[in-house]
Amino acid sequence: MKKARTIPLNFDFTTLPHVQRCEQEGCEAKGEFRAPKNSLHLRDYYLFCLDHVREYNKAWDFYRGMSAQEIEASRVSDVTWNRPSWPVGSWRTLLEKVQCLDGLDPFLKGMAPPTALPQEVQKALSTLELVFPLTLEILRKQYKKLVKKSHPDLHAGDKRAEERFKAVNEAYQVVKKHLDGASL
Repeated sequence: MKKARTIPLNFDFTTLPHVQRCEQEGCEAKGEFRAPKNSLHLRDYYLFCLDHVREYNKAWDFYRGMSAQEIEASRVSDVTWNRPSWPVGSWRTLLEKVQCLDGLDPFLKGMAPPTALPQEVQKALSTLELVFPLTLEILRKQYKKLVKKSHPDLHAGDKRAEERFKAVNEAYQVVKKHLDGASL
């Protein structure tokens, strides 16, 4: 059986040929801490010992040598993780220009609003304060909101609130029937 070699406690590892020394001039310590050479090439770095990397980091200025416009451009680019960005809403504009959708809007899970709604449906939508595109879930939420707002129990004896309550119920039935028929 081979005997394990022991390394003396005071062994100097920097004397080995494959060990990188600190790049600070005159330092003989082991260079095991990386520090970037400049802000444009962050993957190109110096190797320093702990004392010298601390000294280097205290003096490090990422924006050194940049103009005010370059600094602002760098900060703006960092907001998007240095990836290109597009103006908000441009995807919608592009979709509107695409001819192959044929009235379908993939983001709204249904068809685009019909061009000619029956008069009673338009009036009911107005009463419910809604517009197309519309889902049953949106219709139900708005209906519940308006019913709570105009319920006769909250407005004891107020005929206008009672009429509003009836109009909301009727409008809900009209729009619901239209949505079920249109399969939206």
